[in-house]
Amino acid sequence: MNAANKTLLKSLATLAAGALFGFGLSLSTMIRPEVVLSFLRFQDFGLMLVMGGAVLVVLLAYQLAPRLLERPLLDEHFHVHPSVWNRDTLVGAALFGVGWGLCGVCPGPAIAGLGAGNWSLLWALAGIALGALVQGVRAK
Repeated sequence: MNAANKTLLKSLATLAAGALFGFGLSLSTMIRPEVVLSFLRFQDFGLMLVMGGAVLVVLLAYQLAPRLLERPLLDEHFHVHPSVWNRDTLVGAALFGVGWGLCGVCPGPAIAGLGAGNWSLLWALAGIALGALVQGVRAK
């Protein structure tokens, strides 16, 4: 397979995964901030099943795929992504959590919600973009 076909195949796989992710967010109602806020206030535990199921699927995929496959389907080898915890990671996680708790929106569901016609999520996405911009300027 030549490089152009491989790039096209990776792009199509990425598009399909993104569409599946967005559909799952929509089906689970995570694109509705009021549902997320009721979960965060311990009034509705339906999203706990959604998040628990997602964690289980990812855990199984990350543990089993390297054991069952000689190499990934669309790459040459499995990559290890070490994470480094530091003060910036902790502050960023705390700010993300506070923002999520205040408005009930995180980036993935906000974008999926736009696809469902929830245009009020543009305010949350503007705040997310502004926060990313400030972090980028501060990190330089």
